[in-house]
Amino acid sequence: MIINSTAAAVVLLALAGCSTQPAAHSAGTIVAVGAENQYTSVINQVGGRYVDATSVMSDPNTDPHTFEASARVAADIGAASLVVQNGLGYDSFMSKIEAASPSSSRTVITAQQVLGLPDSTQNPHLWYSPKTMPAVAKSIAAALSKIQPSHKAYFEANLAAFDASLAKWTAALAAFKSAHPDVPVATTEPVADYLLEAAGTKNLTPWALQAAIMNDTDPAPQDVAIQDALFRNRSVKVFLYNQQVTDSITTTYLQLASANHVPVVGVYETMPTDGYTYQSWMEAELSALESAVTSGKSTERL
Repeated sequence: MIINSTAAAVVLLALAGCSTQPAAHSAGTIVAVGAENQYTSVINQVGGRYVDATSVMSDPNTDPHTFEASARVAADIGAASLVVQNGLGYDSFMSKIEAASPSSSRTVITAQQVLGLPDSTQNPHLWYSPKTMPAVAKSIAAALSKIQPSHKAYFEANLAAFDASLAKWTAALAAFKSAHPDVPVATTEPVADYLLEAAGTKNLTPWALQAAIMNDTDPAPQDVAIQDALFRNRSVKVFLYNQQVTDSITTTYLQLASANHVPVVGVYETMPTDGYTYQSWMEAELSALESAVTSGKSTERL
């Protein structure tokens, strides 16, 4: 779902000169902020020892749509030399806070802009696309090299290592697509749709229903009927749902999937924090999809 921010109060605090201090950072490092912790993971991998990065959103056990930016978030962004965010309205509170504390020394990288996507792009969950993080990482390396030119070779080497580390995931996507062409799946909302597209699956859930759940509106009865039939008729091999956002509608689908022996895979909007990197997170989601399709195993939580 798109995050409906309540950052206005934070912006007012920033404008009023709130005394809240940013987090302490090591001397000589580049202070950076990732709006979502998957972007922070990439910042840390490219920046290495010369970057001190924090995340605004990082709890995979909470609903990101209830997120409320705090005065501390505003202070951290105000102190940052580099900010990386998603765009497409997903984390629009970031731009509001940045505007409230402008800085000529702050570089802001927005995945939407890096990818050249128009505002009309329907699915904002860009990090599930294999195209996103290589492009974002390249922009991060360029920004860090501009901030600390003496470490350019270090950042570029880390970028090369990061790009190479994605090969395992992209190879697994290609293998899955070859082994399971057009495997039918159902979803609640388009959180992992870019991954599903790259894996060659066929998402039978009506887009209108996905969009309605993403935007917290009531889906049309005809779309609900189509979705219900997917489970009752066992027309899909796996059901993927947003593990961080459940309500009466998505709970009903979980129950239908269980009653009709359709395996379930939980997907996330922020990276699980139990030792994951961006790459290992994507690999784990694809592995869970593979297990659901090949052996009927459910993985509701990574």
